[in-house]
Amino acid sequence: MSCKIILASASPRRKELLAAAGIAFEVIPSTIEERQGGQETAETFVCRMAREKAQDVLSRLPTRSPQIVLGADTVVLVDGRTLGKPVSVEDATAMLRMLSGKEHQVLTAVCLLHREASAAAQPIPTAEDIRTASTTVRFSSLSEVEIQEYVASGECFDKAGAYAIQGRASKFVESIDGCYFNVVGLPVSLVYQMLQRHFAANE
Repeated sequence: MSCKIILASASPRRKELLAAAGIAFEVIPSTIEERQGGQETAETFVCRMAREKAQDVLSRLPTRSPQIVLGADTVVLVDGRTLGKPVSVEDATAMLRMLSGKEHQVLTAVCLLHREASAAAQPIPTAEDIRTASTTVRFSSLSEVEIQEYVASGECFDKAGAYAIQGRASKFVESIDGCYFNVVGLPVSLVYQMLQRHFAANE
């Protein structure tokens, strides 16, 4: 790949997944606030967030060199409700109660923005590619003690749906259908396919 990839996220999981896959990148976190509009579907919301995160970072990068920015956003869907990251102990507890004994979907949108280098004053056209990945996860039935112990561990925070499948919550997962890495935080295979197609089209 001839151009540096910029990851518009401070997520340690996303950084670990890209590094493990051998995809070279630099981190510049987005400062966009994550808030779902009242009329937005979950898919519309994550696509908008992924795009806005990537656009936020791209707008802060110099135009004298080509830039490729990768933005991503993940939510959990259960019983028609969209779950983001819990904001409190009570919020995390309520989320885990909703997930207990049920199937839910983990939806991630990935946005790839590419801007060519230019010294011109006029706006530079930006190529955009946005795609989504969905994984179905089934949780076992959780007791109140299990929920309280998990929340007390602190692992639930900064995670969509209030759990980390790669951590202590792995013991709650009965099955998954789809990309495991999507549940961790980034559908790596999808990202790789997007990058491959992008660079092939620009050779």
